[in-house]
Amino acid sequence: MPENRTAKAENRRPPAKKKDRAAEIANTFEWLITAFILAFVFRAFVMEAFRIPTGSMADTLKGAHFRLRCPQCGYGYDHGFVPQSYGMPEDTVPPAPIPIRQQTRCPSCGFYTPAHEEVPVANGDRILVLKCIYQFVEPKRWDVIVFKNPVNPTENYIKRLIGLPGDTVEIIDGDVYIDGLIARKPPEVQREVWMPVYDHDFRPINPNERGGFNGHRWQVPFNLEGSAWRISDEDPTQLVLESPPDRTSTITYGAPSANSFAATYAYDEVYAYPRMPTASDLMMRFYVRPSGTEGGVGITLSKHGVDYQARLDLSGQMTLAKVNDGREAILAGRKAAPVSPNDFTLVKFANVDQRLLFEYDGHALSVDLGQAPTALEQGSLPSPRAEIFGSGTLALSHIALFRDIHYTNDGQGGRNGRAIEGRPFQLNENEFFVLGDNSPNSEDGRWWGAPTMSSKGWAPPRTGVVPRYYLVGKALFVYWPSGFGFPWPQGLKTFLLDNSHNMAMRVLSGLVTLRWIPNVGQMRFIYGGTGKTKAITSPDRSPRRHEQGKDGDL
Repeated sequence: MPENRTAKAENRRPPAKKKDRAAEIANTFEWLITAFILAFVFRAFVMEAFRIPTGSMADTLKGAHFRLRCPQCGYGYDHGFVPQSYGMPEDTVPPAPIPIRQQTRCPSCGFYTPAHEEVPVANGDRILVLKCIYQFVEPKRWDVIVFKNPVNPTENYIKRLIGLPGDTVEIIDGDVYIDGLIARKPPEVQREVWMPVYDHDFRPINPNERGGFNGHRWQVPFNLEGSAWRISDEDPTQLVLESPPDRTSTITYGAPSANSFAATYAYDEVYAYPRMPTASDLMMRFYVRPSGTEGGVGITLSKHGVDYQARLDLSGQMTLAKVNDGREAILAGRKAAPVSPNDFTLVKFANVDQRLLFEYDGHALSVDLGQAPTALEQGSLPSPRAEIFGSGTLALSHIALFRDIHYTNDGQGGRNGRAIEGRPFQLNENEFFVLGDNSPNSEDGRWWGAPTMSSKGWAPPRTGVVPRYYLVGKALFVYWPSGFGFPWPQGLKTFLLDNSHNMAMRVLSGLVTLRWIPNVGQMRFIYGGTGKTKAITSPDRSPRRHEQGKDGDL
């Protein structure tokens, strides 16, 4: 009897195993379906990846571009790629190097690189966008936002948010004014939008090349002749001074070969450079190493004909002053730590958004020059201008000059823009105003035409604005800047490309041209605004017009 029971039990085991296996398969499918649903929900409502195809937000975010390096000084910069200019369909990234059709200009030494050099095309930045965030928090000024194109809501655009509901927006001298007061950029955003004018660490290897540097032979863009300042014999990237502590020696930036303060972008075509306006918000920085304890160093930045000076005495005294028509006024001062002899220490001075910001070795000093456009004094000196002055025995290294982003008022074809100087633009409830960081080359709220369609269920928005219901989300992180391909032999790449009519060859060609090596150094957060909804009222105390396809389209 027990033997029969055992046999019956053994006969029942295989069906139980089959049942368990079927349950496991069903459970696997259940998890796959759940994961798919969660991924779909995450993409639709939480976060989505986008790729930047054009340069309207350069250099903050780059579309398809050429990665270049100046053949004279070695300075690296990017230049936009427009597929339509090469007879290619929109949003095309060629797999093989192609010749650049127009010359480019180095943003540091001013060297014009001739056209027709074959260069690979780098893909646009791939970014993560936090969706539905504006369902819970209000958009902030200076956020980089993704939204439906008001002219064609089937497309997604990306720009920087400038105007909030109820604001009156006006662009004056390249700056943004809200309700008649300047809107100052948060420190993180300001660091993003500084544009290079000159970097003394990058010096041409052949400065005598005829007409290569802004139409001239290159020379050091400081008037050293007749000055006590000179180029260091040991390191040509350093400037040195040997003078009595009570005798100040000054050098001024500028030479025929030097880049001007025009609001030009290396990313854009050079033919538009001559008509770019002058940017007068500047920043200069260097590292100073004194050999003694007596003397000082400083920077002068001129705006609207008035000299604004940042002075650092080697004893550690920091001073901000202004000089107008020979009359000097001390604006602020503070005592900091003495400058360490024989050590290089950072000195930085900016005149930006009607505010002076002076930084030395982590010590900061600032002065608010007023927020109304009429608050700035007008002088008779040439403007803008940048100078370095000093006394005693000093060495300066890593000298560099930058300009602020300059929002332009000039539209091609004589178009009258919105929010430009003399034409303030009033926003209504639930309306936003956006601009591109590459201001001369951005089709944005200044220039949009009247919408010809609208999202289903909504009336067409007012011309020039982004309605609240068109907001998609906030740009958060560049997770995949254009990467690098494996260094396969060029002969192999050419062979596979020439024989790409074969399916196998086409697959292999795609694999060898794939840029799968990440550009880790360019992975970065995308900085936006603060909690302020109007122009900032207290000083900060912490230290291109050629349309590139559908400009800003994602």
